[in-house]
Amino acid sequence: MTHDARVDLYPTRGTAELTTPRQDPVIWSAPGAPGPVAAQDLQGFERDGFLTVDQLITPDEVAVYRAELDRLIADPAVRADERSIIEPKSQQVRSVFEVHRISEVFARLVADERVVGRARQILGSDVYVHQSRINVKPGFGASGFYWHSDFETWHAEDGLPRMRAVSVSIALTENHDTNGGLMIMPGSHKSFLGCAGETPRDNYKKSLRMQDAGTPSDEALTKMAGRHGIKLFTGRAGSATWFDCNCMHGSGDNITPYPRSNVFIVFNSVENAAEEPFAAPARRPEFIGARDFTPVR
Repeated sequence: MTHDARVDLYPTRGTAELTTPRQDPVIWSAPGAPGPVAAQDLQGFERDGFLTVDQLITPDEVAVYRAELDRLIADPAVRADERSIIEPKSQQVRSVFEVHRISEVFARLVADERVVGRARQILGSDVYVHQSRINVKPGFGASGFYWHSDFETWHAEDGLPRMRAVSVSIALTENHDTNGGLMIMPGSHKSFLGCAGETPRDNYKKSLRMQDAGTPSDEALTKMAGRHGIKLFTGRAGSATWFDCNCMHGSGDNITPYPRSNVFIVFNSVENAAEEPFAAPARRPEFIGARDFTPVR
């Protein structure tokens, strides 16, 4: 099928914002399918678009992953790698992408059944890693991420056709209510907000530092916040938040002395493999939007 012949269920990056009702399930597995997520939690995920796990990994495991994060961001070779994103103001490492390929330690975490098992259960199939990264949000001025739906970008720029992806953010430091934590609008995953404006070539080089293309208008965000409210996630190191690919979410700057670091993994169904971009002149690099659809084992 050619690019022009495809049916685009979620139009975006046009002349105006456009809201489209969700065309896909939220929970793809059959009712009662086995997995680590309890039925009540699956119902909450269906309703709200997210679920939290108070302790996904143990304190001892947190220490191992924190040490590996510190090792990676201190490594000059990692800093020089194109997969590392540098904070514009402080010139510190902000994110390291494709971390499960750079680090055997994080590769084991991705394949941990506590992690990938939940993804399989939610998505109803084998899964592959569409994206992985560590986020380093040090104190005293680390910038946040503006409101956005990940699926809007992954659809427009990576070519994911359907809403059949799920993200997990695993805290490696305590998430206070003051240090730039994740915010989600509960229930916002049930409708897709197509953003206005064309996608510039090589947009990822700017968007990974400061989102522009694919950013909702203030008017649309005000309406969504009024309809859904805003949930701020806090929790100790080792806790995790799972959220649907189409949740409207963001995070504020961290001006406190307390760092906020996490591992972020995106699982996509092997039945939803990336195609050509739906609203961008070219694919993003594979370290941002994977083209290796090998299932996680």
